[in-house]
Amino acid sequence: MASGKSWATRSTAAFMAVVASTGCATDVTSGEGPRPGADRTSSPATGASPAPPPGPPGALPRLGEVGRIPRPADGLPPVISSIPTKRKVVFLTIDDGWEQDPGFVAQVRKRRIPIAAFVTRDAVEARGATDPTAQGGRFLGTGKWGYMRDLRRAGATIENHTLTHPNMTTLGYEGQKTEICGASQVIRKHMGSPPTLFRPPFGNQNTLTRRAAKACGIDALLLWTATVQPGGKIAYQVPDKKLRPGDILLLHFRPNLARDFRILVDKIERRGFELGNLDAYLKAATR
Repeated sequence: MASGKSWATRSTAAFMAVVASTGCATDVTSGEGPRPGADRTSSPATGASPAPPPGPPGALPRLGEVGRIPRPADGLPPVISSIPTKRKVVFLTIDDGWEQDPGFVAQVRKRRIPIAAFVTRDAVEARGATDPTAQGGRFLGTGKWGYMRDLRRAGATIENHTLTHPNMTTLGYEGQKTEICGASQVIRKHMGSPPTLFRPPFGNQNTLTRRAAKACGIDALLLWTATVQPGGKIAYQVPDKKLRPGDILLLHFRPNLARDFRILVDKIERRGFELGNLDAYLKAATR
């Protein structure tokens, strides 16, 4: 696995994109979103927006705070489910890309919320049958890759979640490589830089997945410790049903995303947790 240099490089690039951007996503309260089917290169001009504060969004690791994530002995990318820290900080990630709610981007930008989006090509481009959990959404595929560029300009990172969202363990090495490398190529084409993190659909992965990921330039496979359900409800994978330091939360681009995201962030902050910058913490844990 790479030493973390690629995370550091990508973090710097993401920060520069945030600083350079003055575009605004449509606010959820306006009742207007991007035209269905439009693949925008930028948000509609709505006047200059204030320059964002300097530095990457979210809480950054303190000196000596983060434990090490050991490098696997086989030399393949590690599988990471949480960040080793005792600080009350959690990390937000979001999968697929079906429901492209402009109000979600507005919150990420305005509140400088750090988030990593793991996107699937078919979801972003609204190809084929819609995922059942995304049906009924108001903004299904409305912005396509333009929406993801808006999200990145708001400070998010855009990561790999395959081309078609298969169960990776049902595929051989070449099939898995096609899914991962293909998605990385599409993301690089539309975002300008390739992803360095991969999330296997359903969390299913094996050694072939890690081999394929390495061949596609992926540094780590990222899983999660809790999922976020409709209404911003957190579904825990631990008996005490509580947030823990270093937790990685998984959301999806689903209907009512802006509303549910606001509920979730307020809930996390009320419980005394900060929202951490995943890139910075991964760099600290793997250097």
